[in-house]
Amino acid sequence: MPDEIEIRISGLGGQGVVLAGRILGKAAVYSGKNAVQTQSYGAEARGSAAKSEVIISDDKIGFPIVRKCDILIAMSQEAVEKNVKDLEEGGLLLIDSTTVKTVPKIKGRIFKIPATETSKKVLGEKLYANMIMLGALIKITGIVNEKSIEKATRNTFPEKFVAINMKAYEKGKGLAGNEKVSSS
Repeated sequence: MPDEIEIRISGLGGQGVVLAGRILGKAAVYSGKNAVQTQSYGAEARGSAAKSEVIISDDKIGFPIVRKCDILIAMSQEAVEKNVKDLEEGGLLLIDSTTVKTVPKIKGRIFKIPATETSKKVLGEKLYANMIMLGALIKITGIVNEKSIEKATRNTFPEKFVAINMKAYEKGKGLAGNEKVSSS
């Protein structure tokens, strides 16, 4: 991993993009790294554009806003269209292939993860798609360690929701082993 990595998780309000960013930021700190997490979403919150940005660094973080992301996670078609211009050349694009049907050509790696579809089929509700995407991200990048994700999840959710969120995370790791990768 480079000394500093900039990540943008984008989607629609209600998809858990802000929550995923908070968990990733906590996990980075628990992994012994410096991290900053910011978030923004439309006035309506649910259903409007939302994003969470996380910067993870071995050193001090001088500027807390993502300028060009090394990793872009897009959980909706609108999110990929709006944010792909900010993806660093050679970067990593993770898309929820359930909700993103038109994938842009980029100079980098693209991983298609059917997060929403898997969440509905395996866990009964689509609301765990964010944890599935986090599992895929960690499997692909190793950006934080496993124990730190579990600790961050335990420190974020009430106890009764930890197990199902960890199950979603593990499912995402499994999907990342079967992902469709393309480079443009």
